[in-house]
Amino acid sequence: MADDPTVPTGRLRRLAKLAGVGARTGASLLLSRDGKGAAEHAANVLGSLRGLAAKIGQTAGYVDGLVPDEHREAYERTLGKLQTSTTRSSSAAIRQLVEDELAMPIDHAFGEWNDEPFASASIGQVHRARLHDGRDVAVKVQHPGIAEAVESDLRNASTFESLVGVLVPKSLNVQQLFDVVAQRFREELDYELEATRQRWFAEFHAGDPYIRVPAVIAERSRKRVLTSDFVQGNTLDQVVDLPSERRRHYAEVMWRFVFRSNLVGGMFNADPHPGNYLFDDDRVVFLDFGCVQPLDPSSRVAARTMKAAAIRGDETAFAGGCAALLATKGGAYEAAVVDYVRRCFEPLFTSPFLIDRQYVAAVVRHTQTLKGFAFKRDPSFVSVPPGLVFINRLQFGFYSVLARLAVAVDYAAIEREILDEAAELVELRQ
Repeated sequence: MADDPTVPTGRLRRLAKLAGVGARTGASLLLSRDGKGAAEHAANVLGSLRGLAAKIGQTAGYVDGLVPDEHREAYERTLGKLQTSTTRSSSAAIRQLVEDELAMPIDHAFGEWNDEPFASASIGQVHRARLHDGRDVAVKVQHPGIAEAVESDLRNASTFESLVGVLVPKSLNVQQLFDVVAQRFREELDYELEATRQRWFAEFHAGDPYIRVPAVIAERSRKRVLTSDFVQGNTLDQVVDLPSERRRHYAEVMWRFVFRSNLVGGMFNADPHPGNYLFDDDRVVFLDFGCVQPLDPSSRVAARTMKAAAIRGDETAFAGGCAALLATKGGAYEAAVVDYVRRCFEPLFTSPFLIDRQYVAAVVRHTQTLKGFAFKRDPSFVSVPPGLVFINRLQFGFYSVLARLAVAVDYAAIEREILDEAAELVELRQ
């Protein structure tokens, strides 16, 4: 995509452009058999808006089940570019921002600086540079004006949130859920917080030879600039045709990273899109820790109960753990949500399990049955606990990535090791 010196920041302007995407893409889908025109228009508009708008495009570009099957290929091919190739900010504006943040000329901060970004995404773009000591680094720099753009998107979303609050039962806790979502997205603008989390994930997985999290260069990082070791590797698209044993190894490493972080560490990275992984020989490199959701102790206990029950094939214990985790209160909604979550846990109930795109699409579309309970004002309906509001983003996104590897894995065996570690940790603390 072409350079653009400014990010559109006005609330009404951004809302109008988003509305235009809906109108234009709807018409294009009706007139086009493959959806190419709709996908290209959406990619151009969402990519130029960046911010939360681009995140919408990223999600539609890789999560199975969100776009009708007949248009899946066109959307994946076109919107998938938004993972690393949104509209770029101008080199002059980026240089100025880096110098302002680091409080020094760019040639004092870096021995070499490449004005051409090698990736540009929803919040920032990434430049290759070299420190004066010779180390190659990747410098993530926020798009100038992106903070204002995100706030505009959140204000637009709050308008819809208010409308939804009138239509659904009070038990939905619309405002509370929106506040959690807004907090996570605002945190993505704080690269100092992201640096802290990146270091946490690096330290937490330091003993695993197959997991790599790039080291943060603290002296060249600030609130809007994040400098890390430069890491090379193959993209997901470049490894999907490797032999099955190599793909199985990658899937095992990724599963261990995600669920060990969750169940033992109490943190999960809620933005698992394909651009956040690189594959370096036997290692998987994990990138981007801007959207991280902490898990409270009670949620971790309930999740461990569910995992252990799924591995044993104990449907009753699983349903009880699910009800505890989601704080349901019986009735039709509890039965429906347990059925849905049971489908999400199929990789543990039936292990080894092949997570493929048809399975992921079925899981995603199953959520439609749950949404109906809120709008029907079913008395058994309860809202998702605020701390779990991003869990589907993790589940759908991560499963969609694993589906590209297209290999059966004994996920239950990995989970047993994780649960054993979690149990040992609890014993040590008692």
